[in-house]
Amino acid sequence: MTVHENLNFLSNFNMVIHEQVDICDRVELARVFTQHKPDAVMHLAAESHVDRSITGSTDFIQTNIVGTYTLLEATMEYWNTLSTDAKKTFRFHHISTDEVYGDLPHPDEQGDHSSNKELPLFTEDTAYAPSSPYSASKASSDHLVRAWLRTYGLPTIITNCSNNYGPYQFPEKLIPLVIMNALDGKLLPIYGKGDQIRDWLYVEDHARALYKVLRAGKIGETYNIGGHNEKRNIEVVKAICSILDILVPKGTLYAEQITYVTDRPGHDRRYAIDASKMSNELNWQPQETFETGLRKTIEWYLINPAWCQHVQDGSYQSE
Repeated sequence: MTVHENLNFLSNFNMVIHEQVDICDRVELARVFTQHKPDAVMHLAAESHVDRSITGSTDFIQTNIVGTYTLLEATMEYWNTLSTDAKKTFRFHHISTDEVYGDLPHPDEQGDHSSNKELPLFTEDTAYAPSSPYSASKASSDHLVRAWLRTYGLPTIITNCSNNYGPYQFPEKLIPLVIMNALDGKLLPIYGKGDQIRDWLYVEDHARALYKVLRAGKIGETYNIGGHNEKRNIEVVKAICSILDILVPKGTLYAEQITYVTDRPGHDRRYAIDASKMSNELNWQPQETFETGLRKTIEWYLINPAWCQHVQDGSYQSE
């Protein structure tokens, strides 16, 4: 599967131009800027799968660090050609992750198995403490973006988001992996006890937040974007199984396919976002609950079997 296939729908929008360019290719980036003259850059390009960063970190260093540096340099060169007024309205929006903050206290470690409400959350002022090659590379890219603002005046904004999920997500991620494995009758692998906690953010809510930040965010600010949905991994998997039991019933329960595997090295125990700055300053709130977003996601995978089959026919083998 190529990136073009996921972007086929863009042919319906005559204002959209697609260029497939390596983020580390300085010459091609310069051409794109010169040819298309953007009013803003939203930098989402990244290697993002933690497991792959552990077994092979080179691509993460190259794309997330060198790629961000290259894009910043290309943007600076273009930005310096703009008029004074155009410079003032231009934005470089860098999209990052909550994983740069490391992890947070877990309720099981506090003697409280019922609620996370009193436990701390990641704020925009939380110190960085990345745990994996992936999160370390993203932390490095965040620092580069802030340096280009302070040193060169490039108008940058950073957002750090929680775990995304939704349609078109590649099945190396937990939710699509579980959906597709469950439907194929395969085991549903859970790291450790499955008690790792993540905050889940539906992809369309994230997209709305990113556009809000681009249009109304303040230069030099960081904004945390979260879904207000702290869930243990095992809760997520069981919720998927329960929905599939209703939508695609079979002779046994899907939860019977759950299996527990050895935890990955350095696995963060808990992430949780305080998104109050987004709410208070930019009037953004997620529109989907975890329950509504998860059901929409599962339904999308069920009505797009050709997409799922094409992914499975490629080099990806449900790792």
